[in-house]
Amino acid sequence: MLKISAVSYLNTIPFIHGLKQSELINTIDLQLDYPSICADKLINGTVDLALVPVVVIPKLRHPYIISDYCIGANGAVDTVCLYSDVPIDKIESIGLDYQSRTSVALLKVLLKEYWQLNPELKKSDVGFEDNIKGKHAALVIGDRAFTLNTKHKFIYDLSAIWKEMTDLPFVFAAWVSNTKLSQDFINAFNKALEKGLGNIDKALALERESYPNCENPEDYLNNKISYSLDAEKQKGMELFLRKIS
Repeated sequence: MLKISAVSYLNTIPFIHGLKQSELINTIDLQLDYPSICADKLINGTVDLALVPVVVIPKLRHPYIISDYCIGANGAVDTVCLYSDVPIDKIESIGLDYQSRTSVALLKVLLKEYWQLNPELKKSDVGFEDNIKGKHAALVIGDRAFTLNTKHKFIYDLSAIWKEMTDLPFVFAAWVSNTKLSQDFINAFNKALEKGLGNIDKALALERESYPNCENPEDYLNNKISYSLDAEKQKGMELFLRKIS
């Protein structure tokens, strides 16, 4: 049985719905985790396939991007943001989301190349997002960001800033295997994801109670998250991976 780790955020609901409604669900062990755990599981070989932060790809001995779909954004994404009570140039320290790898790396790129700033970067633990005050800011990703988007005076959407800096979309996570999978499985997997993306309203109707903090999940999934791993996203991903290499 193929072991698969997927992100447990609102933005993966279409993927999870598509897999659950497909015949594949009877042949896979589907595990839901936050992004850095997905990464650890694939690196450690405890799963065969995962929706992983793209920053992990160079760390894998034999990475295979097996899907036409990803978690990406072509501009503002709303759920990968730097939150602060002071302007960016007044920030002295930033708490880094323990659930993130790609977004932490993206923040470091933007601090260096876009803002040209060097605040202290601090590791975080559960509840760190409640300690944003004064000149201490925090990078927060995923569903917890929904409750912060009306809470702090200064919000810097990293995907929007990447777009402004590079004129390219950003890829946060891709479906990657650490072994070569059969083409039949890959075809069935992509078909399941495609079906889920074609039934976002149905997926939300079934799962809405699990994600109460997003006021307009339809808008978020249809207009903020961009799922196709197209040529422009591949260019954006390749540029990002070069910048962090």
